[in-house]
Amino acid sequence: MIIGAGIGGLAAAADLATSGRPVIVLERATAPGGKLRAVPVANTTIDAGPTVVTMRAVFDDIFAAAGERLDDHLTLLPLAVLARHHWPDGATLDLFASEAASATAIGQVFGARAAQEFRIFCGRSAAIYRTLDASFMQAATPSLLGVTRSAGLAGAASFRHASPFASLWQALGKCFTDHRLQQLFARYATYSGASPFAAPATLMLIAHAEQRGVWRIEGGMRPLADAIADLAIRHGATFRYATNVDAVLTHNGRASGVRLADGSTIAAAAVIANTDLGAIATGQCGEAAQRAIKPGSLRFARSLSAVTWQVVATVNGFPLSHHNVFFSADYAAEFHDIAQSTLPTDPTIYICAQDRTGAITEPPIDGTERLLILVNAPAQGDRAKPDPAAIAALWHRVLARLRAAGLTLDIQAAATTGPVEFDALFPGSGGALYGRDLAGWRDPFQRPTARTKLPGFYLAGGSAHPGPGLPMAARSGRFAAQAVLADQP
Repeated sequence: MIIGAGIGGLAAAADLATSGRPVIVLERATAPGGKLRAVPVANTTIDAGPTVVTMRAVFDDIFAAAGERLDDHLTLLPLAVLARHHWPDGATLDLFASEAASATAIGQVFGARAAQEFRIFCGRSAAIYRTLDASFMQAATPSLLGVTRSAGLAGAASFRHASPFASLWQALGKCFTDHRLQQLFARYATYSGASPFAAPATLMLIAHAEQRGVWRIEGGMRPLADAIADLAIRHGATFRYATNVDAVLTHNGRASGVRLADGSTIAAAAVIANTDLGAIATGQCGEAAQRAIKPGSLRFARSLSAVTWQVVATVNGFPLSHHNVFFSADYAAEFHDIAQSTLPTDPTIYICAQDRTGAITEPPIDGTERLLILVNAPAQGDRAKPDPAAIAALWHRVLARLRAAGLTLDIQAAATTGPVEFDALFPGSGGALYGRDLAGWRDPFQRPTARTKLPGFYLAGGSAHPGPGLPMAARSGRFAAQAVLADQP
């Protein structure tokens, strides 16, 4: 049995069903996907969670394990321009899927020295990726000792040279002399919901992951969730939506099923919780589940939340790509505001222009288009913060910053999702979108793994190892499925 049909729960369901195990997935929402969600706005839908696929081999492998091909169910289209970046001083830079093309662009905007620094940075990013791929990201129960042993002498030397025990911001300050490039690559910390001033430098590996390929999905991101759910169903899994779980039940010292909110019970030989760890920590999955997690895993600071606007608008001025980032003038001040539990005065703004292809150049889009606009925010949703007035003021600051960059929006319709709404969507999270905060190099090793102290009870999702993001959450679900199959052959 699986509680939650987020990407981790879906991956676990597909693997268990493919292995011939009976699988029931219980989901409180009316459709699969979890944070991989779309919001209806003005007779259309706008992706309001992840906007692209990286590390697509993770998803290819889920289908291959079932004897199928991902490409037979979805059309994945590679992005040539990974993201378009703009700074308040007017500088604009495209990063490309091609390292050589990115180096050329950096040289044209920031000079030859910056281009050379970028090439060196790419080597460091690749070294960290190679070291952590097998020993951490693909390891069901990682440890720092295991990482060191797996790397070998040469790998360990490269790993140390990349400053893995420094903060990402500190390490990038040694990589780039231009603060704008330091700011650009520091933003990768937010992919894990962390501040670059505290997150470990190992997050430099994200740059290499992106250079291995970034894809958008024809028809939007939600079809990825539907495709994995359908895969599990074809192999015998059952999904029950609009179903709330009240507690994990036990018998003879092991998980034995769940009690639903309506009081009914369902027996199961194993239970996988694809929920936010905060829900378990606060007892929302029952006392047995709460006791099953090591106390150290339940005491953690929250990752970032966000305020997002799903917008249908006519766009004028600044030439958007699929991914766009408008940086703040003072990155440290932005994250200081968030650390003080307030919305940033001068936020960095991310825009996904979902009808744009990410081509190097695109003709203007006639008529309206769909935009996801996102700003980082503190995870205080369970405290009813920020309030609507603060979010409205933030929106005015966002529009003013975009106008200063030359981008104007003629908005036809919009919807807003903030920390309060995220907390309601994902109970126990406070609106945090990435589980626990990463405030140092030890924190990635502090996430709970699939097995818990309660036999038959397992964890999956972005709160569990190996962490947040679509590919990592999918791997967590596969780790949980592997643990179930190993414990109950």
